[in-house]
Amino acid sequence: MNKYYYEGKTKDLALEVALGELKISEEDLIINSVEEKNSLLKKNVRLEVLNINEIVTFIKETINEIAKGMNVEANLEVRRRENTISVTIFSDNNSILIGKNGKNVAALQLLIRQMVNNKLNNPLSIVIDVGNYKEKRVKSIESLARRLAREAYKTKTEITMDSMNSYERRIVHEALSKDKYVYTESVGEEPNRKVVIKLKEEQK
Repeated sequence: MNKYYYEGKTKDLALEVALGELKISEEDLIINSVEEKNSLLKKNVRLEVLNINEIVTFIKETINEIAKGMNVEANLEVRRRENTISVTIFSDNNSILIGKNGKNVAALQLLIRQMVNNKLNNPLSIVIDVGNYKEKRVKSIESLARRLAREAYKTKTEITMDSMNSYERRIVHEALSKDKYVYTESVGEEPNRKVVIKLKEEQK
């Protein structure tokens, strides 16, 4: 995952040199910075760029190395869309990679994001999942939130959910954001912050 530097009389000319030397398309190039160098005799533009294919390779190698250290055999599926890289890990021991309540996969995602984005001026969105755990978890949390919202409305009492990380709390807030009868608030201190489902004033 290297940084490359190219110069030209204009940004477009410098970009043309970069694409030619790296032998990649413009969609595979990340322009990290643009520096204009002006003097009495000439004007130059200097680009600092990265190859997104190298970033993907770095992510895959790092995940495989971590999995190997955990004695897990992993296969990776990588998808790219604009500034998002999504990696789904399929392994012979998904549970150890996921961890209790998804703590291991969350820590892995945070680590990879920091390692990559420390080199970038504009961070990439990097999403790491294990065996579609997150997709299933989102649906499970949304279903629970709606069920508890109905219960809060029927019993006319507020309901406090179990502790959740910020990502999971956001799922609850979004799931109930348009509910006619209840609203949500986060209370407490990390790592024990919780979502409280409350009746709207007119429903009390």
